[in-house]
Amino acid sequence: MHLTIRRGEFLSFLGPSGCGKTTALRMLAGFEVPTEGEILLDDQRVNDLPPHRRPVNMVFQHYALFPHLTVADNIAYGLRQRRPRPPEAEVGAAVAKALETVRLPGYGPRRIWEMSGGQQQRVALARAIINEPKLLLLDEPMAALDKKLRHDMQIELQTLQRTLGITFILVTHDQEEALSMSDRICIMRDGQIVQVGSPRDLYDRPKNRYVADFVGKSNFFEGTVRAVEGGSARLDCAGGTVVVGHAGDGVMAGQSAIASLRPEQITLSRGDEGVPVTVVNRIFLGEHTEYLVRNPDLGQFLILASRQAEAGEGNFEPGETGRARWRDGAALILKND
Repeated sequence: MHLTIRRGEFLSFLGPSGCGKTTALRMLAGFEVPTEGEILLDDQRVNDLPPHRRPVNMVFQHYALFPHLTVADNIAYGLRQRRPRPPEAEVGAAVAKALETVRLPGYGPRRIWEMSGGQQQRVALARAIINEPKLLLLDEPMAALDKKLRHDMQIELQTLQRTLGITFILVTHDQEEALSMSDRICIMRDGQIVQVGSPRDLYDRPKNRYVADFVGKSNFFEGTVRAVEGGSARLDCAGGTVVVGHAGDGVMAGQSAIASLRPEQITLSRGDEGVPVTVVNRIFLGEHTEYLVRNPDLGQFLILASRQAEAGEGNFEPGETGRARWRDGAALILKND
């Protein structure tokens, strides 16, 4: 397993519980020692360096703040462990600057228990950045926040990372979090890197079914590849349905394969074109409506209809029939493995 992390980028390790993403983060921090291989930071091997000697700081999932200390003392803790210890005037100035950076000016005298969850996260960030690390590690730091606050903090973190220019590495199992924040995402499975790429690359060009299924939502139709030409493949599915899409790596004619088709690429209409379907369920999501539909041959799959699309066709009720269609090239044809 080899991974190069670029200076100043926002990289996320994404995967299900137990895939190895937190272990990878702890090895970078120095809390775990790799059994083989090397960890290089600015071309220097750091395998044997203890955590306190690495230019790396970590923000933990539950922040690990000291409840008996003030906000300022929590932030200053790392600086005061340095030898020789910096003068208090220098420490105070650094704390004030860190509080300004995380938009908590004047909060230094407060106690941790007086702070909200989002404010505590900012204090943990300020404590991490005050030492000016080359690498900032984030271990699911937003897991305890509600949805709205989590969204606000995602924006805060992106802004902070761009302002500081520090390399951020985030561990998360939340795909939306990784897609919205990262320059690149490292997808992991069973301790191995499956694919590394930009959020758009992973969403539009997943290399296999695991990535397509984990990043966003996707429908999968099984069939046999009848032709591959010019980067496109034709997949013949059950019931005579034909799916034409971009050919993934290693796809060849005659193979058993799958078509990965995103729900937003499918339209649901009352016209005559497309695959006949019956609406099984409908979930209103505000800007979109998610329909679960069934075709006798293809089985159940999802359709994501925008408000604009529904304005033209109207709502579909469970039990109602319609037609599902998509344009040629919207799908990705992948090996069935």
